[in-house]
Amino acid sequence: MQQWKRTVSAAAVSAVVLGACMLTGPSTSASVRAASATTNDTGLLPMNSTAKSAPAPASVPDIAKEARSAVLMDAATGKVLYEKGAHKELPMASITKIMTMLLTVEAIDSGRLKWTDQVKTSEYAASMGGSQIFLEPGESMSVHDMLKGIAVASANDACVAIAEHLDGSEEAFVARMNQRAKQLGMDDTHFSNCNGLPAPNHYSSAHDIATMSRALLQHPEITKFTSIYSDYLRKGSARPLWLVNTNKLVRFYDGVDGLKTGFTQEAKYCLSATAQKSGFRVIAVVMGEPKPKVRNAEVTGMLNWAFANYTSKVLYPAGHVMGQAKVVKGVKDKVDVVTAAPVGLLTKRGEDGAYRSEVVLAKVKAPIVQGQKVGELKVVRQGRVVSTVPLVAKVSVKRANFVQGFGKTMKKVITFGAAD
Repeated sequence: MQQWKRTVSAAAVSAVVLGACMLTGPSTSASVRAASATTNDTGLLPMNSTAKSAPAPASVPDIAKEARSAVLMDAATGKVLYEKGAHKELPMASITKIMTMLLTVEAIDSGRLKWTDQVKTSEYAASMGGSQIFLEPGESMSVHDMLKGIAVASANDACVAIAEHLDGSEEAFVARMNQRAKQLGMDDTHFSNCNGLPAPNHYSSAHDIATMSRALLQHPEITKFTSIYSDYLRKGSARPLWLVNTNKLVRFYDGVDGLKTGFTQEAKYCLSATAQKSGFRVIAVVMGEPKPKVRNAEVTGMLNWAFANYTSKVLYPAGHVMGQAKVVKGVKDKVDVVTAAPVGLLTKRGEDGAYRSEVVLAKVKAPIVQGQKVGELKVVRQGRVVSTVPLVAKVSVKRANFVQGFGKTMKKVITFGAAD
């Protein structure tokens, strides 16, 4: 494959004034040059950045004194603002359900599942115990209501019912949970079940939990469930159930709209919380807290500290078209490339937020699979790459057959290459 090289320049500036990060113009500055393409047949890409942590203020207080481990992450960039034993492998209890919810909403996005689909409860699912919505064997409930039960009431029975509905068995679903964890770069994690009930070889880290929380938050509809403080299931039926969110911060901290609590005797009190203020979304994870009040107080302190010291802005949403890559031997000569994940800019409050974007594309050979990596977008600030996000093909491009290829060649000859 012959490499091609070209550079496109424009200007991209964002300003931070009194802690508000905002774009000052619609244009971007980009450098487009040749690179080798990497195929990913699954179309699933890890959401990562070049920097694992953000430049910290001069003095970082110990804002999670009682937690066994903790991470404070900017949702837009994935950068860590504060950490304590971030990669320590610990039992995670019901925080497990973040991955269960992620696979559920991804199935909805892909068309495998609909909100209105009825999920039938097996004897095994109904036998889970612990936190539950008291599903009975043979009972059917919509995906919408099952997810509400998981998000609000931490329903173990609903998790297994969803898992069996999607993959035939909890075991098969858990295998996909572990596969997805690897795709997200969650190297400190292994799942043994879909709900977090105590089990051997079932663990995660605060950093990995923040990572999968960030992935779940790419689906905005999830906070419509995780932000509910109280609601009914089976309302109007003979068996109505009043749900109250296990995450009390949803009610008592302005801006908190998720995500998931967890508790077992082994894991102690855990929480992955997220809050948003003025477009700046933060994820705060604590594991192994001694009491729920301590857990909530320390997460509150983490969120307060983040909002007081930093600001962040999404520069490009996931799926934003950043240009076109040339296609060799395809039915199309070019394919739109889009961001695989949101692209953001994190700054300390009061700092200049000037940046430039660099788009690195490849000349790729057909066939191309939708979601295949075809380049990278880099955000450069003060001469340093602060974020890197994969650029992927927006659509699939089939390989041209002999007749199609000959026709394209003749068209270029006739037009002296203008058809390209």
